[in-house]
Amino acid sequence: MSQFLDFASKEYYKGTPIITDEEFDALAQQVGYNSVGHTITNGTPHKLPMYSLQKYFDINDAPSTNGYVSTPKLDGAAVSLLYVGGLLALGLTRGDGKLGRDITDKLAMLVPTSLEGVGAGAVQITGEVVSPSSIENSRNYASGALNLKDLHEFAERDVTFVAYDIQGDVDFDLWTTAMSFLDSSGFDSVNSFDATNYPTDGIVFRVNSYPKFREMGYTQHHPRGAFALKEQKDGVVTKLLDVEWQVGKSGVVSPVAILEPVLIGDAMVSRATLHNIEYIQELNLELGCSVEVIRSGEIIPRIVRRV
Repeated sequence: MSQFLDFASKEYYKGTPIITDEEFDALAQQVGYNSVGHTITNGTPHKLPMYSLQKYFDINDAPSTNGYVSTPKLDGAAVSLLYVGGLLALGLTRGDGKLGRDITDKLAMLVPTSLEGVGAGAVQITGEVVSPSSIENSRNYASGALNLKDLHEFAERDVTFVAYDIQGDVDFDLWTTAMSFLDSSGFDSVNSFDATNYPTDGIVFRVNSYPKFREMGYTQHHPRGAFALKEQKDGVVTKLLDVEWQVGKSGVVSPVAILEPVLIGDAMVSRATLHNIEYIQELNLELGCSVEVIRSGEIIPRIVRRV
């Protein structure tokens, strides 16, 4: 399962996800998978690592939010901007959080190329490139735009950069003050950005005090001073009746679950993908067992767990 999630993660950061965020989170939670991004061997280092956020699906399982601020969790493509001496020097895709791909030429079309009031030091601004929800597969659309080679074609894409942090040679006591600074510097910050018409997949909670945030530190993968509360749609429980094996166009043989028909949303579902034998084993599936089924993107039926 870890190999499958590694592959799914790699495709996600390429902008061609093979499963939805909802499915990825459900599978990762079941097997304790916490790798983020994909390995890059020829990338450019971020000045500061871009950590992922610890995810919770129930606020009662999350830390106390006393002293935290909350903002929408935008669903786009994460990037970093490096300003040196107040001038834009580098723009990178998130990559694996340590190394990213140089997309300075594209990001320079979305953000101010100079930043006043930061002195001669180096400042890293992180944020999300997003597209309106009205665009089909808007997350893929935004991520795919960053892969374009033609700058003229990129200029025609409906994408926006929204900042959610600033670090480096700056000194802010409060995160909200830092976001106000970015707003006044010509950026859109997540603290003031109207996300109504943009895709979101949860809420981010973050300690407002920068000194407290730094004091709390980091795990290997996550900051301890911030987390994401994500929505996971409830599935419908039905029975696994049988498993059929089918050959795809590429010649790969994959299993398909035959289910006791059940209504999910407005569709009657009787079949669901099972990916491969490892997926079946990881979920400990047996003929006749009860399973929870969701419709990914309200379309593709998938089993997410054994009940």
